[in-house]
Amino acid sequence: MARFITITLELRGVTCRARLLDGDAPATSQAVWEVLPQSGDAVHAKFARNEVYALLPRITAAPRRENPTVTPIPGDVCLFDFEAWEIGNPAFGYEPGSAAYSEQGATDLAIFYARNNLLINGDVGWVPGNVFGAIEEGLAPMAAACNDIWRNGFAGERLTFARA
Repeated sequence: MARFITITLELRGVTCRARLLDGDAPATSQAVWEVLPQSGDAVHAKFARNEVYALLPRITAAPRRENPTVTPIPGDVCLFDFEAWEIGNPAFGYEPGSAAYSEQGATDLAIFYARNNLLINGDVGWVPGNVFGAIEEGLAPMAAACNDIWRNGFAGERLTFARA
């Protein structure tokens, strides 16, 4: 039986629904499912192009690579697992004391809302993510809200992942 999650931009009041890809990414799907709900500051990752994410405490049960991509498509829901040395660079702009500075590293749960994404970072190179979900309902309004984040800022916005 399929499992679903909701993904919400709290300040903008927009929610979409994604199906977990238990067949393609069983360990990642289960690891995320076990820690839901999760919420964090929404960040627009324009270096990747069309991505909004929340940086969270590291989900230690998540596999390093499972169903990976560096070219996510619209509607992909991805998990990125970072060691402390990969994400704790002050140049990235994360607040002191945030998940970025945890000795255990951090997890980035992300949604991709439009085409032409390429996951490369000038500091670390390719950044593959585990595709563990597919947005099946509400992608268009979520994409509009994500684009609004890019154009008007994400201060105060929270991205929440929860079981549906």
